[in-house]
Parts: sequence; structure tokens; C-alpha cells
Amino acid sequence: MLHPQRTLSRGGWNAAIFIIFVEVAERFAYYGLAGNLIMYLTNELHQPTATAAKNVNMWIGLSSLFPILGAIVADSYIGRFKTIIYSTCIYFLGMVMLCLSASVVPRHYREGAYFVALYILAVGEGGHKPCVQTFAADQFDEETDEDKDAKSSFFNWWYLAIVFTAIVATLGIIYIQDDVSWVLSYGVLVVIIAAGLVLFLLGMQRYRYEDNLLVGTKVGPLTMVAQVFVAAARKWRVKLDHRNDVVYYGDDESGSSGVDSKHKTLARTKQFRFLDKAMIVDEHDASSKMRNPWRLCSLNQVEEVKLVVRLIPIWLSCLLFHAVQSQLHTYFIKQGSTMIRSIGPKFRFPPASLQAVVGIMIVTTVLIYDRIIVPAARKVTGHPAGITVLQRIGVGLFLSIINMVVGLWQL
Repeated sequence: MLHPQRTLSRGGWNAAIFIIFVEVAERFAYYGLAGNLIMYLTNELHQPTATAAKNVNMWIGLSSLFPILGAIVADSYIGRFKTIIYSTCIYFLGMVMLCLSASVVPRHYREGAYFVALYILAVGEGGHKPCVQTFAADQFDEETDEDKDAKSSFFNWWYLAIVFTAIVATLGIIYIQDDVSWVLSYGVLVVIIAAGLVLFLLGMQRYRYEDNLLVGTKVGPLTMVAQVFVAAARKWRVKLDHRNDVVYYGDDESGSSGVDSKHKTLARTKQFRFLDKAMIVDEHDASSKMRNPWRLCSLNQVEEVKLVVRLIPIWLSCLLFHAVQSQLHTYFIKQGSTMIRSIGPKFRFPPASLQAVVGIMIVTTVLIYDRIIVPAARKVTGHPAGITVLQRIGVGLFLSIINMVVGLWQL
């Protein structure tokens, strides 16, 4: 029953806007919860600050790891659309349990019930996070210039919507938590998640469905990566000749050489050439009636593994950046609670709401970057975007180092 129409006339902005709704709802709930979690653990559950910080980081860390499993489930078994539905329902269940644990659960059981609810939310996050953005990308056809432009515009608005969502949640929900009621704030988050799910389902008939399941291969993405490395290792004696190699391109449904017409053949690259041996047809492969996937892989499969390998240095370099960022949800808030935060005789700014400064700075910086820095850098570098994405990542990592140096100096 839960299946959008498989029609090429679907998709575009008319479909993607409903996907923004469910993403905004989930992000609103996440920032409203994570932004002040350490204060609930210390003030309501009476945990020591160090223990509470450890628990917050553990929950955020697992919430970031579960998407790996969610991506495997979506790609190999049920697809992105159904994964979004099921994971949002799980997220809604976790939020309801969180609300109940803070209200009707007896105090001596409250801590256990609260953490069970938190990790149910982490499971929901695991299915939601890897699928929503890619499902939104499926709504735009890469074959037309109009859809390419619309897709670029969509993701600019997507990120802007998330930033504004984070600011509103950090200011509004956290104010309710500190000055009104924790239970009421969690109740608001329950309603927001439910509304996001309903709006997502309302757009069901508008979605363009892309059949990205790997069911036909009977293997998951991790297995496909392993096959390339094993096949390359088994052919370590094979000599490569870029011009005369007999390359296996894959078999379509009719059994002829080539790839499915719905998918593009990736260009053969010269990086990590030792992996190329996995797609070379040698004498053993040519004499075999059946292809052994642990000995012969397609060009696309090998090139996709190369793409994954190229991401590893970027992933490793960003680990410490997220270690820096994790301080926002823990000691940054506890340090903010020691500040004089009174505005006028009656209003006191919640310490966790200081995180809204980050969102405000992002919006301001993006405008300055887009309107001033990019045009100036474009004149110097000649690059259409001013500087490359890797250079932008490098600048961000450098600024995070400066940030930690300033923090160390303050100690």
C-alpha cells in the first residue's frame, strides 16, 4: 500500500516541497531535544555534569551511526520511501515515550524510561537521515537543464529551511523547557512530528519513484564493496594495460554485454588502479560459463568502490571537526548557564538558546560568502564557485582549529 506512483510526470518542486515538510519536522524535534538535553539530565535526572555530557555524546554518536544501517535497509530491502515512513513512525513513538517518561512514569523508573525513549529516537533517526535527502533528489530529473537548475535551487532552500528550523527550535522550544514545562515542550515536538508525517503522506501521489533497490543483485552494498577488493586480490598477478584490457561492463536483463539503459556507465579512472583488476576478464573468467562475483566485477561496481575510497580521507579529516561541534550540546551550555543572561527585569535568556547564535552566523555568513567572497574569489581563481568544495572544507577545518585555540586560551 505504501508506494508512490511510478510515473515520470511526477516529481519536481510539487513533490519535493512535501519532503521538506517531513525533514523540517524531524530536525525541529531533534534540535528541540538535543539542544537542551544536558540540562534535563543534570537538573531533572540529577546526573553529574561529566556523566550527562558522556550520555549526550553517546546518544548523538549512535544517532550518527544508525544511518549506516538505515541506508543498507533502504537500498537492499524496502526502498527509501518506505524507510522514511517507518523511521518517522518510530521517531514519533520515541517522542511519545519521551513525553510520557517526563510526565506519568514514576520517578524511580523515569531515568530508564527516558533513555529507552532516547535510543528509540536514535533508531528512527537512522532510517530517516540517509533517505530523505536522496529521496528528494530523486524528484528531479538529471537529464533536463530545467530540473538540474530546480534541483540546485531546491537544496539551497533545503539547507536554509533546516537552519531556520534549528534557530526557531533552539529559541522557542528551549524557552518552554526552561521557563514553562518540559512535558509541554515534548508534547509540542510530538505534534510537530505527527504533522510532518501527515504532510509527507499527503504528497504521496506526487512523488517520482526511483527503483534503487539492490534486491536484484541479492547482495548488499557492503558485500559489493568486499567483492571488488577480493576480486582484485585474487587477480594480483594480472597485468593492466589501459588500452587493451578486456573489461567487464555488466550484463543487462537480456544477457548481452553492457549496462541497464536506466543507468549510466561510469568513466574508467586512473586512481586506485589495483582495483581495476577486479573488472578485467582473464582466461579463467572467459572460460567460465557463470560469472563469479567474487572474481569478476563490473566497471561501474569498481568505480563506485573507488568513489567510496576517495571519501575516506575527507571522512577522517572531519572526525575532529565533529568532536569540536559536539561541545555545543554539552559544556558550551553548562558554561552559558554561569553567565549573566538577564534581559530586562523579568526575562532571562535560556543558556541552551545561545546555540541559536550558530544558526544566525550561518545565515549571515552564507549571504556574505555568496554575494561578496565568491565573486571576488572567482576573479582570482577563475573557478565558477570561487573556490572548490574541498577548499571550503579545508577553510572550515582551519577555523575550527582557531576556535579551539581561543577556547584553550580562555582556560
